[in-house]
Amino acid sequence: MTLDPAGAPASGTLSYSYRPSVFGAPWEFTLTEHGIDWSAGSRSGRVRYRDVRRVRLSFKPGSMQAYRFLTEIWVEGAPKLEILSSSWKSMVEQERNDGPYRAFIIELHARVAHAASPVRYERGVNPFLYWPGLALYAVVAVGLAGTFVRALQLHTFGGAAFIGGFGALFLWQGSNFVRRNRPGTYRPDALPDKVLPRA
Repeated sequence: MTLDPAGAPASGTLSYSYRPSVFGAPWEFTLTEHGIDWSAGSRSGRVRYRDVRRVRLSFKPGSMQAYRFLTEIWVEGAPKLEILSSSWKSMVEQERNDGPYRAFIIELHARVAHAASPVRYERGVNPFLYWPGLALYAVVAVGLAGTFVRALQLHTFGGAAFIGGFGALFLWQGSNFVRRNRPGTYRPDALPDKVLPRA
């Protein structure tokens, strides 16, 4: 199947699958002419495009995969669907599915938008979680900076080096999360790159 460069949904089917946990069944999604077919082990179902009410794209790093994205789909009369851009391969390894995930999510938006149902497209995390989290991040960052300066004043250079290294990692990871997950809305024909893997 090929994607229409004009943004209209292509014909045919497009599939994507991922394993959300080491021992769990893989989640499989297929875009068909009529809706989203999904299965997870013994569970399965179909979601009609016109029944989709809300879609959210976000950046969701994990403990073993720092570059990971999430799509959440709320549907009338059905459980919420979650699609991750990475998949567990073994007890100690996750693989990135950047290309297939991006293509699937772009085509999903084209088909949902074509169904002409009232859909809310959201980016980032819930505002009620984002803004308190941002404030806490700022407080911790200032605290780490103050501790680093105090360690230098006391000439405890080993401690200062540890705090500096930990602080740099914290600031880098935290700023990436905060920058990508700022709450907002978007159009289905203009997906925000900050909450999608690179092309």
